[in-house]
Amino acid sequence: MAVEGQTKSVSNDNNDGRNKKRKSHYLPHNRPTKKGSYPLRPGVQGFFVTCDGGRERQATTEAINLLDKFYEELLHGEDSTEERISSAKSTSEPAKVRNNKIRFKDSDSSSDDESETHPCNENGHNKTVSQEGEPDLKKETPIKKQHLETGVPSTDSLSCNKTDKKSIDKLLEAELEELGDRDKRHFVSLDSGCNAVIFIQMHKKEGGPCPADIVSHVMKTAAATRKHMSRFILRLLPVEVTCYASGEEISKAIKPLIDHYYPSGGDPPQKFAVLYDARANTGIERAAIIDSVAKAVPQPHKVDLNNPDKTIVVQIVKTICLVGVVEKYKEWSKYNLRQLSSPPS
Repeated sequence: MAVEGQTKSVSNDNNDGRNKKRKSHYLPHNRPTKKGSYPLRPGVQGFFVTCDGGRERQATTEAINLLDKFYEELLHGEDSTEERISSAKSTSEPAKVRNNKIRFKDSDSSSDDESETHPCNENGHNKTVSQEGEPDLKKETPIKKQHLETGVPSTDSLSCNKTDKKSIDKLLEAELEELGDRDKRHFVSLDSGCNAVIFIQMHKKEGGPCPADIVSHVMKTAAATRKHMSRFILRLLPVEVTCYASGEEISKAIKPLIDHYYPSGGDPPQKFAVLYDARANTGIERAAIIDSVAKAVPQPHKVDLNNPDKTIVVQIVKTICLVGVVEKYKEWSKYNLRQLSSPPS
């Protein structure tokens, strides 16, 4: 009996050791450690995206594809793409050949003084039909011969094809290099450190649209078409300023943004509201952040919580503060893409 008790105690000790080893491999919030991830940091622009919990990877891929699509639409324009498609269809369609009837003198429908010219007969030659119904062979034009002669590629066309292939190969190589380098991509994902929250960084180029323009275009399209665009994305908000979550840092970082949207002495004055939300951070006072942002907006612009022209969105994610300016926040379902694109009940 004593031996059995000793074996039981030894087995329990071994199980406790195994459980301790297993728990040490995971973080306190039961998420596996990520190696080589790119964390969210100050000084970047992009998009704040919320999604279903546990679907961060799928939502990231979906968000990048969606943003890339609407970025191209803003950059090139929808009308230009439709014109390119229509022109491509028109050039690809073959020319239609008109088939006219040949009427001879022997037929009942032909008259005595009638002679008709048919552009193309069964053999592919142009023939002029006389009153007796006999074709005039002197005026024949060898169409088939012309087609054969023009169908033979010349040396100039072959050299052009070679150069086109080389240029296409170079473009493909450059695009592959761009996709392999994170710094050259338009949109890349950064680890937010929170569940159901992803951040898509945007590398802005000169002359290209900003994050606010892209999100506004997405919301306008969703509100107009009511077409389902995503499966995992919930809210999509633009982020134009990122800094550390402190009152002093926020006041300094948002100054260029406030000067752009709310210039001093602007006419007419605009109404604004400040929206605040925090995740994984309880050490910051909500009222202090809202007051610092509201005081940064100069006169004669005024606060209007019920019907603002634009809304300043402040998102705190752990130790990082994300700030963006949006319009029609309540009208566009608080930028909830799933709710906005669903058909009205």
